[in-house]
Amino acid sequence: MDIRKYKSRDKVLVAVDCIIFGFDGKQINVLLIKRGFEPEQGKWSLMGGFVGKNENVDDAAARVLKQLTGLADIYMEQLYCFGKADRDLAGRVVSIAYSAFINSADYSEQISTDHEARWFPLSKTPSLIFDHKQMLDKAKKALREKVANHPIGFELLPFKFTLRQLQNLYEAIYETKLDKRNFTKKILSIKVLKKLKEKEKETSRKGSFYYVFDRAHYRKLEHEGIKFV
Repeated sequence: MDIRKYKSRDKVLVAVDCIIFGFDGKQINVLLIKRGFEPEQGKWSLMGGFVGKNENVDDAAARVLKQLTGLADIYMEQLYCFGKADRDLAGRVVSIAYSAFINSADYSEQISTDHEARWFPLSKTPSLIFDHKQMLDKAKKALREKVANHPIGFELLPFKFTLRQLQNLYEAIYETKLDKRNFTKKILSIKVLKKLKEKEKETSRKGSFYYVFDRAHYRKLEHEGIKFV
């Protein structure tokens, strides 16, 4: 191997950026921080940092997220590689974006305030540095595509939930109102929900029946290509 070919090449920095979506029971939020260094210091940003020389990119993403927010043991998926030559004002940087979707209430106490980490509703996100808006838009699109065909939404709800709570989740993800009758008909036709005898009576006198996700039955049907919405 002729290592001289490596030494003669331009050096490029590799970064990771983490897009963390959270559901609070009513709306989808994204976690942002104030950037701590120039360029664009003090402006809102995704959680980002550089990959170390002897560090795997997945490990770098987990490390950056922990350092900037206190969040740990979050499952993140690689989203996309952003590599326009002029994307970073300070130099040639290629960024690998990661995304995750969590129940924000489960992690509220972990969020670090050292870097002013803050949840923003998707409809009210501030201006972001560099190409982070493109990253966020890409992650939103990927989330909507995935939740349409996979039951990841159920991970964000309590073990037992009402159909209204489930509809709230899908409306928050797609940022649109869904017809109650059509949504109920569609979700029940998939037959992956078990209806309980117990009712939720805090929001109405009549009450709404609780349901649970039937994961075992879903696995039997998974190969059929189920669409949830």
